[in-house]
Amino acid sequence: MNAPASEQAFWVTGPGAGELRPEVLAEPGPGEVRVRTQFSAISRGTESLVFHGRVPESQYQAMRAPFQAGDFPWPVKYGYISVGMVEAGGAAEGLVGRRIFCLHPHQSAFVVPAAAVVPIPDAVPSERAVLAANMETAINAVWDLQPGPGDRLAVIGAGVVGLLTAWLLRSIPGTEVVLIDPNPQREPVATALGLAIRTPEAARENPGLQGLDAVVHASGNPAGLEQALALAGVEARVVEMSWYGDQPVPAPLGEAFHSRRLTLRSSQVGRIPPERAARWDYHRRLVLALSLLDDPALDALITGEDAFADLPAVMARVAGPEAARTLCHRIHY
Repeated sequence: MNAPASEQAFWVTGPGAGELRPEVLAEPGPGEVRVRTQFSAISRGTESLVFHGRVPESQYQAMRAPFQAGDFPWPVKYGYISVGMVEAGGAAEGLVGRRIFCLHPHQSAFVVPAAAVVPIPDAVPSERAVLAANMETAINAVWDLQPGPGDRLAVIGAGVVGLLTAWLLRSIPGTEVVLIDPNPQREPVATALGLAIRTPEAARENPGLQGLDAVVHASGNPAGLEQALALAGVEARVVEMSWYGDQPVPAPLGEAFHSRRLTLRSSQVGRIPPERAARWDYHRRLVLALSLLDDPALDALITGEDAFADLPAVMARVAGPEAARTLCHRIHY
C-alpha cells in the first residue's frame, strides 16, 4: 500500500502572520478526486480580514469556507480560489486530466468530492479562471440589484468585485453604468473593461449622476455607502456588497432616506436570492461564472503573481502595504 502523500497548505497562524504547513493526503475514495493545483488567488477583501483576525465571533460559522480547516481566528486554513488538474479519481465522471475550479484554500494538492469541482471551459485559460469566485459574487449582486434595460446605474468601489459587477451591468441593453472610485490606479483597468470611472467628488458634482435607478456599493468604506444612498433616486434599490468584518458602520438613514423610500439590500454570495433559489444552485451559478470568463479583457483584473512558496510573505504584503494597488493577486504552483 502506498504511503499517503505529503503536500503543503497555507495557514493563518496569528494576526498578520501565516506559514506553509505539511498536509497529508490519502488516496481518493469512491466519488472523490485528487487535484494538483496550478493556480490559486488571494481574495484581498475577505482574506485580509481573516489574515488580520477581524472576523467577528458572531460570524465564525457563517464565514467558514467550504474546505476550511481550523477555526477563527487562528490557526486557520482559509481560501476559496483554486484552479488545478484532476490527477486521480473521478473516473465515472470523466474528470481525470480535466482542468477544474474548486472553492478550496491555498494548497499544493487536495482531495475533495468530485461534485465539488467544476470543469473549466476550453475557451477560458487556467490563469484567468481564478476570477470565478469573484464572478459568482458579481452575478449574485446583479441578481439582487434587479436592473432593467435603460437603467442609470452606479457601482461604488473599483475592486475586483465592483469591476466585475459593473462589467456585467454594462452588458444589459441601454444601461448607463458609471464606476466610482478615488484611486487613480483603477482608471486603466476600468478603461480596459469599457467602463466609465469617476472620482467620488466628480460624481457628487455631476447632476447626471443624481436620482439613479439603482446603486451597488462595493468599496468597503462607510463613506461609499453614504454616497450610494445619496445618489439613489426615488424608490431605488441600493445593494450593499461590502463586508466590514468587525468595523462599526454608520448608516445615514436620516435626511431623504425615508422620503425617497429607498431599499437597502445586502448581497452575500453564500445565499442565492430567493427569486432564483427554487431553480438555481451553487453548482449552476459557478458553471455560469466560469463561462463568462472567456473575455481576454478580464486579464486586466490580475495585477500581480507570485510563487506558492512565497505566499506567507506575499499575503502580508498584499493584505498590507500593497492593498491599494492590488486587485486579484494570482499564486502559481
